[in-house]
Amino acid sequence: MMASTPLHFGSLINGEELKGSGRSSLEVKSPFDGEVVGTIDLATNEDIELSLATAQSVFRNTMKKLPAHRRAEILRKTGELLAGRTEEFAQVLALEAGKPIRDARGEVGRAVQVLNFAADEAKKIEGELVQMDGAVGGENRIGMVRRNPIGVVVAITPFNFPLNLALHKLGPAFAAGNTVVLKPAEKTPFTSFMLAKLFEEAGLPKGALNLVMGIGSEMGEKLVTDDRVSKITFTGSPTVGKIIKKQAGLKKVTLELGSNSPNIIFNDGDIETAATSLVKGAFAFAGQVCISAQRIYVQKDVYQQFVDTFVPQVKALKIGNPTDETTDIGPMITEEAAKRAEEWVDEAQVQGATLLTGGKRTGNLFEPTVLVNVEPQMKVVCQEVFAPIVSIIPFETEEEVIGYANDSDFGLQAGVFTKDINRAMRLADELETGGVWINEMSTYRQDNYPYGGVKLSGVGKEGVKYAVEDMTEIKFVGIKLG
Repeated sequence: MMASTPLHFGSLINGEELKGSGRSSLEVKSPFDGEVVGTIDLATNEDIELSLATAQSVFRNTMKKLPAHRRAEILRKTGELLAGRTEEFAQVLALEAGKPIRDARGEVGRAVQVLNFAADEAKKIEGELVQMDGAVGGENRIGMVRRNPIGVVVAITPFNFPLNLALHKLGPAFAAGNTVVLKPAEKTPFTSFMLAKLFEEAGLPKGALNLVMGIGSEMGEKLVTDDRVSKITFTGSPTVGKIIKKQAGLKKVTLELGSNSPNIIFNDGDIETAATSLVKGAFAFAGQVCISAQRIYVQKDVYQQFVDTFVPQVKALKIGNPTDETTDIGPMITEEAAKRAEEWVDEAQVQGATLLTGGKRTGNLFEPTVLVNVEPQMKVVCQEVFAPIVSIIPFETEEEVIGYANDSDFGLQAGVFTKDINRAMRLADELETGGVWINEMSTYRQDNYPYGGVKLSGVGKEGVKYAVEDMTEIKFVGIKLG
């Protein structure tokens, strides 16, 4: 599975790759078989300082002055280049993240869409006129509200969607005219480097994107607290998100954190459709998805029908090598993550849960797992499993299941299956999540709608248009006429 020539990249600052010269290095290994995919040379403190200084200088002298049509052209061109190299990027995703190759190609396709959405939004950043004579004394005055780019954006990205989630930060930032210092996950750094080179090829000014390789716990504070940074956008764990929010001070912050997404199936819902979609929703990328379907609530009179439909499809999933075209479930990102999943399932069974399928681990591979007879206080229910584990829970009434679903510290996205439009809209109002899908799994996401959670699931919104809004500052300009 190892690439024929192991990759070796350093940081990329002001268009120059910085590696060697005594820098420490880190091997990146395949989650599937432990083979070395490549090596990254870690950024020094001097490299980080250079990245921030470069980003500030290029913002002031170049990016904020770059016309909207040019920003749009660069984003569109990057998308075209990425589309033409889909297989190259997909293969690297499969190697470094352990993502099944078909899902990896899907991620590349979505990433192209994000770039196109960002290109569109670059030309839509608009202000408004204020009716100044609406206030006493406002006669003979004109008021304008303009949106200006915010400045230097620090983007910290996770391992699970290293291409698409990076572009959810880079695309809006460049559309708005900002510069970015990007710190990719050290477990999946290679697609970010390849992406940075695509932007360069598409004509992005040097220094508009500065990529720093390193370990978050060792370099995050310097990036987050620096006064030259205007905004931090982070996707990752609630624990780290809380630290970033505390360190950021008065900077703008977008935090996309975890969840344990509820999916609710009423007795008038389409059981076959719900079961089939939730197999994908629970186990895609080995459950390592923030909006992965973790809790499935099924009304009692169709509970057994759902279980009988759902479980055989789970058992049919193929586990194995992510580069194999027939693989459905690849490895978890580390053996430690797989061991934790195994421990949680074992603990749930000791506490009274029943295992219907799965539960076994081989190295980083963890079988798709279905639990029933669970209780709300079990970790597999109340915490974020971030693993291929799902619990199926019966309920009787609408009020009861709303209480179950909302009894969580998280609130990112939910799914509801029902044919009753009135009930659907009641649930949409009552569920304490940032998004609710009706007759669709919680795991479904498009890249052009507002995406973000409440509670421990985060602060702020992604989705290109909505991210652009938060990556600009509103400035008022008033004119007093003679």
